[in-house]
Amino acid sequence: MSHRILLLGAPGAGKGTQSAKLAEAYGIDHVTTGDALRANKEMETEYGTPKSFMDAGELVPDPVVNEIVKAALADADGFVLDGYPRNLEQAEYLSAITDLDAVVFLDVDEEVLVDRLTGRRVCEACGANYHVDFQSPEEAGVCDECGGELIQREDDTEETVRERLEVFYENTEPVVDHFREEGVLVEIDGEAAPDEVFDRIQTVVEG
Repeated sequence: MSHRILLLGAPGAGKGTQSAKLAEAYGIDHVTTGDALRANKEMETEYGTPKSFMDAGELVPDPVVNEIVKAALADADGFVLDGYPRNLEQAEYLSAITDLDAVVFLDVDEEVLVDRLTGRRVCEACGANYHVDFQSPEEAGVCDECGGELIQREDDTEETVRERLEVFYENTEPVVDHFREEGVLVEIDGEAAPDEVFDRIQTVVEG
């Protein structure tokens, strides 16, 4: 059976980690908006190609993103969707084009999200990810993989993180409410250990 799963949650809630585990466990596609746009950047829509907006450094408009996601889902034999829908309009579109088997919201307290995101460190040389608390390198500030310097990205500073979360709450709360009203939303405590969170998601998916 191919599963159609939607994971919702703020930046830092663990969507990427859990999506990858679900994709592997069920042999389904991990669909993110960014990947879908990059894979279909030349796709013609009545509003132009995604590439035309990306090259201009502009946000790709909702109707274009919707069409790209629709194409990605049509190609997939089962999927876990991560990072879409970002607003109510996209959520309503998604409900119209597919029947989801599970909609899971990873609920994590804002202060925990801030700790998770500001603690992230990235290797300047090879791009490997670390975390000062949860996944620290053997030697502080040095990448285990290549010996490169670990840096904090600009969008991982506390001020930027809080701004990103503010935008998320503003845009995505209506999405959560939309699926809650449809009676399909299941909320899971995203602060538990990753394996525990995964077990709970599996219970929802297989329920």
